[in-house]
Amino acid sequence: MAYTVPKLKEFSPAALEKAAEKLLSALEAEASAVQDEAAYKTFRDHWMGRKNGVLTQLNDLWLKAAPKDAKRDAGQRVNQLKGRVEQAIDATLQRLQGGASDARLAAERVDITLPGNQRKIGAEHPVIKTMHEIISVFRNLGYSVEEGPVIESDYYNFEALNFPPNHPARDTQDTLFIANQDAKPARERLLLRTHTSPVQIRTMEKLAPPLRIVIPGKVHRNDPPDASHSPMFHQIEGLAVDTDITFGDLKGTIDHAMKALFGSSVKTHFRPSFFPFTEPSAEVMVSCFICGGSGKRGSEPCRPCKQSGWIEILGCGMVDPNVFEFVKHNGYDPKKVSGFAFGMGIDRVAILKYGVDDIQLFFQGDVRFLQQFR
Repeated sequence: MAYTVPKLKEFSPAALEKAAEKLLSALEAEASAVQDEAAYKTFRDHWMGRKNGVLTQLNDLWLKAAPKDAKRDAGQRVNQLKGRVEQAIDATLQRLQGGASDARLAAERVDITLPGNQRKIGAEHPVIKTMHEIISVFRNLGYSVEEGPVIESDYYNFEALNFPPNHPARDTQDTLFIANQDAKPARERLLLRTHTSPVQIRTMEKLAPPLRIVIPGKVHRNDPPDASHSPMFHQIEGLAVDTDITFGDLKGTIDHAMKALFGSSVKTHFRPSFFPFTEPSAEVMVSCFICGGSGKRGSEPCRPCKQSGWIEILGCGMVDPNVFEFVKHNGYDPKKVSGFAFGMGIDRVAILKYGVDDIQLFFQGDVRFLQQFR
């Protein structure tokens, strides 16, 4: 039962002492009974409330009611009791807060003897891993990496690379055009780049020769998806421009890169081809690093090289002087500089390196497939 301040009939020191002892005993009992915040609030308001709190009643029933000759003793006693009440209320609050902290710490305590939660470690996607391996080969040869926008203009994707309007070579790259471009001049119409070659022009506009760069990135063509085609795939191209660069420099560079990628025993074979932005142009074959160039895997035919012992891996050639004409103002005078360019499909190299038989597996996000490449 909550303590009620009694009216005193006597105000002698002995009577005040006896009344004070009863009050302090009740204070201690009520403080001990407080076990939560709601009970604490009731306890605090009962003893310190301004209107009907115990301390307010002490002023009215003890101090004001005391006769004049006893007011001094009554005032001292009331002040002492006020201090004891405030101390008890503060101590009760600290006890509750300390108990809550102890409970929280107990709940949060970690048992260090339990096994930890092991976070699964990811790994590079096989296409990205292959791309980084190719980049590393050319970085070691002094090449730097350049990148460019995936959404390109017709000028950078075709015209500046010696694909004039209506050139038949454009038909070999089934282009995905951005909608609502008909009102723009032809060279300004936007499309999803069909190769990373536009970055060659953009870089030559920005940097004067000599130049040695590789350009990795995502490209798009309107190819229906199947085991060997995808409307989105990855390419890496290279460009080297300087004075007196020859086809022999191109062959030496490509031969070194192929040996670094597929093993020192592979051989390279160049056969004539055609690309609008290079002249002369060549397709590069490497001896099959799976069957060793024999065309057979034991008694079975080698599927990757189609039993020929050779795998087509990239296209290359000497930069056509017409391409340099578009950046002649930045030091690329075709009479003074020469260069070579090459390009390969990163996804195709990854397929060969990891023995994957369907390019779609790279893009479907199937964790069961990707976990093999940790």
